[in-house]
Amino acid sequence: MSTLDDLYRDLHTHPELSFQEHRTASIAADRMRGLGLNVTEGVGQTGVVAVLENGAGPTVWLRADMDALPVEEKTGLDYASTAVGVTPDGVEQPIMHACGHDMHVTWLIGAVEALVAAKGEWAGTVVAVFQPAEEILGGARAMANDPAVMALPRPDVVLGQHVGPLPAGVVSLTSGAAMAGVDDLAVVLHGRGGHGSRPETTTDPVLAAAATVVRLQSVVAREVTPGELAVVTVGSVHAGSKSNIIPDEARLLINIRTVTATVRDRVLEAVHRIIRSEASASGMTEAPTIDTVLSGPPTVNTAEHTATLRARFAEAWGSEAVIDYGTVSGSEDVGLLAPDAPLVFWITGGADPAVFAAAVAAGRMEQDVPSNHSPYFAPVLHPTIERGVDALVIGARTFLGSAS
Repeated sequence: MSTLDDLYRDLHTHPELSFQEHRTASIAADRMRGLGLNVTEGVGQTGVVAVLENGAGPTVWLRADMDALPVEEKTGLDYASTAVGVTPDGVEQPIMHACGHDMHVTWLIGAVEALVAAKGEWAGTVVAVFQPAEEILGGARAMANDPAVMALPRPDVVLGQHVGPLPAGVVSLTSGAAMAGVDDLAVVLHGRGGHGSRPETTTDPVLAAAATVVRLQSVVAREVTPGELAVVTVGSVHAGSKSNIIPDEARLLINIRTVTATVRDRVLEAVHRIIRSEASASGMTEAPTIDTVLSGPPTVNTAEHTATLRARFAEAWGSEAVIDYGTVSGSEDVGLLAPDAPLVFWITGGADPAVFAAAVAAGRMEQDVPSNHSPYFAPVLHPTIERGVDALVIGARTFLGSAS
C-alpha cells in the first residue's frame, strides 16, 4: 500500500471535475475495502460510503470532498496536473485540485487507517463519506437523497475539515456560522442587435451589462449594515463576437455570499431590482432573465460539539495551534449531508509556516500565500498531512465510545 505522500501526489496529478470523480472514487473504495470496511460505490452518482462497525456506541460520519476545478495549474510542482476535463456545457478546460480536495481525500483515508489500527481503543461506528461535486454544491444533496445514505446509521455528529491558507499545523474552529451561504445567478439581458456604426438603431446589451456590473457594487456598500458579511461578485460577462456588431444579448454570472436570512433576502432583492432597472433604463422591452444556478445555506457548527473538540485539539497540540478565524466567506455543502445532525467543520492550515510568517511580516499575504482556487495553490505536504489525519482521528475518538 502506498504512503499517504504518494497517494496525495497521485490524486493531485489526476484531478476530476464534479460528478466525474470516477478514478478518485475507485481509489477511495479500494483503500476502504482493503481495510475491511463495508463499501458502497456510486452513491449520489460518484460518491463512496464506507462503514466501519466496532461494537455498540455512537456513530460518527467523517466527510471528504473529491472534485477539482477548471483551473490551469501554475505551481511548477513535479506532480502538477496537466489534466484536461470537459465541463457540463461541453467545454474542454485544464483542471487542477485548486481547492485542496485531494488533501481532504488523503486525510480521510489516513484517518480510517489509523482508526482501524486502534480498534481496540474505541467503540461505535465510523462512516467515511467521500463526497462528489462540492464545487457545484450538488454532491452532498445528491448523497443525502440516495437510498444508500438513507440506510446508513444516522450520525451522532458529522465532522469534516478544509485545507486553507493558514500555517500548516494550525486549525481554526468557529462556533455557529463557520462559512457563508451562497447563491449563484445566471442573467441574460435581452437587447436588440445591429451594426456597430449605427448604435441608435439598437438597444445595446453590452452597455446595459456594464452599467449593471458597476451598479451591483453598491449593494454591499449601501444596502447592507456595516459589519454584516455579504459579498456580490460578477464573475463572468459575455456578449458579442465582433467589434462592429452590437449583439442581441449579454450574459452575466453573479455570485452572492451571505450568512443570515435577513441579509440574504435584502441582497437578493437589491440584485434583482438593479438588474431589472438597468434593463429598463436601457430601453429594453423584454424583461431580463434571472435564473438561480445553485444555492446553499451557511455552514453552521454546533456550539457544544465545537467547544468540546476545540478543547481536545488544544490538549493534543497546545492552545497556540487552535485559533478562531471567524466566519469564512467561502461556502460548503457539508451541512446538507445530514441536516439534523450536529456538525463541526474546521479549517486546517496548509501553508508553509515560514512563508506565511514572512508574508505577514511584510504585509504581503495576498501576494505570497496563494489561497484556494488560485492556480498557484499548493499545500505543503508536511505537516499538513499529519495534522489533518490527526485532526480527524481526534475528532472521531472524541465522540466515539471507549472500548470496554
